[in-house]
Amino acid sequence: MEIDSATISRCSTEHQKIYKEWFTAADADGDGRITGADAINFFVMSNLSRPELKQVWAISDSRRQGFLGFKEFITAMQLISMAQAGHVLSSDLLSSDIDYENLNPPVMDGLDILLLKKKHSKRDSESNGNPEVQTSPSSSWFTSSSSVKKVPLAAVTSIIDGLKKLYVQKLKPLEATYQFNDFVSPLLTNSDFDAKPMVMLLGQYSTGKTTFIKHLLKSSYPGAHIGPEPTTDRFVVVMNGPDERSIPGNTVAVQADMPFSGLNNFGTAFLSKFECSQMPHPLLEHITFVDTPGVLSGEKQRTQRSYDFTGVTSWFASKCDLILLLFDPHKLDISDEFKRVISSLRGNDDKIRVVLNKADQVDTQQLMRVYGALMWSLGKVLNTPEVMRVYIGSFNDKPINSVTAGPIGTELFEKEQDDLLSDLKDIPKKACDRRINEFVKRARAARIHAFIISHLRKEMPAMMGKAKTQQKLIDNLEDVFAKVQREHHLPAGDFPYVESFRERLSGYNLDKFEKLKPKMIQTVDDMLGYDIPDLLKKFSNPYG
Repeated sequence: MEIDSATISRCSTEHQKIYKEWFTAADADGDGRITGADAINFFVMSNLSRPELKQVWAISDSRRQGFLGFKEFITAMQLISMAQAGHVLSSDLLSSDIDYENLNPPVMDGLDILLLKKKHSKRDSESNGNPEVQTSPSSSWFTSSSSVKKVPLAAVTSIIDGLKKLYVQKLKPLEATYQFNDFVSPLLTNSDFDAKPMVMLLGQYSTGKTTFIKHLLKSSYPGAHIGPEPTTDRFVVVMNGPDERSIPGNTVAVQADMPFSGLNNFGTAFLSKFECSQMPHPLLEHITFVDTPGVLSGEKQRTQRSYDFTGVTSWFASKCDLILLLFDPHKLDISDEFKRVISSLRGNDDKIRVVLNKADQVDTQQLMRVYGALMWSLGKVLNTPEVMRVYIGSFNDKPINSVTAGPIGTELFEKEQDDLLSDLKDIPKKACDRRINEFVKRARAARIHAFIISHLRKEMPAMMGKAKTQQKLIDNLEDVFAKVQREHHLPAGDFPYVESFRERLSGYNLDKFEKLKPKMIQTVDDMLGYDIPDLLKKFSNPYG
């Protein structure tokens, strides 16, 4: 899935030991990360030009995390070795037919002296009664680059570390003061920042959501059921793990190392319909999948679910990096529940992709009509002038039905499948950018939320008529939003849904809210205007 996923396997054991020693020598802070400053000091020994080293860093740090883990470090060393041999550096070079296992480590001038200094400093520390904890080199070879030592907030060595620090020090106080966690989204934890990218699949039952995941994994995950009837009756998170097992929802929601603690707000009724399915798989090392129950249609909609289905999908949508809406050519009707679900995805439009699955069940002429009908239906629900990207194909392990699809359809499906797989492959590379984007969106939303809450507090009387005034403010919430927007010059598109906000407000006493604290707002403004740009600049390519 990533350029570094095969790095260890294509490097001989002898070279792994060499690179492990080099990695330790280059890691000045001893935190398991090669920062830009570390790279400048270490990579200069290769005697490559600055433009070449700029390419080495850009290709190795494909996820734009601002640091290199051990896998990425090996990639960098292999690239340097190839550059010294006269190869022109490019990302395509990594997928070429070069014999990486027998590719010798690069020549690094002065490295012997650096390694000798490291050995002396290690002996000195041991003689002073502070022996270093010995770990097996192989223990870090087979762990992801994110599984490094916990870094204190004072020591920021990556973009994600920086975002954690900014959140705790500058954004979280504003959220807690104005109860952002009760109205919009729970407070973030370290696991929310460290979580792998997630892909959620939504659609009516029997549109092929579970089969789609099975198709990508080339195997079934624990607890998966496939059939023409509604088989997946719960939200299932499919993620990487040491062995195959299913973990109940209540257990998952209380695990500090998993980013699902916010689901506790939906209660036991939901958690009994939620589980985590773990299995060891190379793809799941980079991406986590969220399989969902089929959206109800027709008479089934009258059977109310025991939990807030729309609220849960909205919660997952805010956490996911990609949302796939699956449709069946024979089930193009968008039910009321599906409309509510799609509406709940508001603010995440850039993540949504549409998949017209099982398209080989209709011939070319019918497919043309089905595609047109689907776009017409989606246009009415999404309320956007932009055309949504629709992938057409048959995403399962069976060969494409060439009888109905015809030669043109078969070629089309193969190209569409390649495009979708390419989209999925890009997710881990864009994960860090997505984290930054979501963080900025959250900060803007929290800022607007603070203005709304403080305005409602200001409008409440000091003594008499509190109940009457509160009801009037809640009934005229549209006017309140408009007034706040004009007063603080805020973009209308960033305001929350009026109806959902009104529903939340009904359980609060407005006069108990906090007054506006300009210093808190200014702190978040400075964070958005200065701190985040400085953070990105600090961890950009160290070679310009």
